Amino acid sequence: MANTYTQILYHIVFSTKKRATVLVEDRREEYFRYVWGIHQQLNCHLYRINAMDDHVHILTGLHPSLALADYMRELKTGTSRWISQEGIFPGFNGWQDGYGAFTISVHEQDAVIRYIKDQQVHHQHTNYLEEYRRMLSEARIKYDDKYLA
Repeated sequence: MANTYTQILYHIVFSTKKRATVLVEDRREEYFRYVWGIHQQLNCHLYRINAMDDHVHILTGLHPSLALADYMRELKTGTSRWISQEGIFPGFNGWQDGYGAFTISVHEQDAVIRYIKDQQVHHQHTNYLEEYRRMLSEARIKYDDKYLA
């Protein structure tokens, strides 16, 4: 793939199963480092990661040979196994089915990095479901509320 060049940035959002508030802040850095390691193994670029108690935001660039669905399977499976083995988030029972993945332009990259970095401030005013609905609407993605609950 020597002549393959891509610039596809994904802003990815996914939550804990049943949006359980188990991603405790004092252990998140360990989780972030593990996610960074998965990115290295998959030959992807992790631009930014942050989390709240019930969900995760990632800005990433995938290797051109890796499909988004395969990336998400590797990420969720690998982190679920590791979290369970290490016990860093007591009460963690896996990730919610599905995810939101939004492509952004390189011109939006810095703004999205700031947005992900400032999750703790942002969520003083809005909860995860409100944020997720807004992101889906802004991306003009039709969704059924019953699958968000």
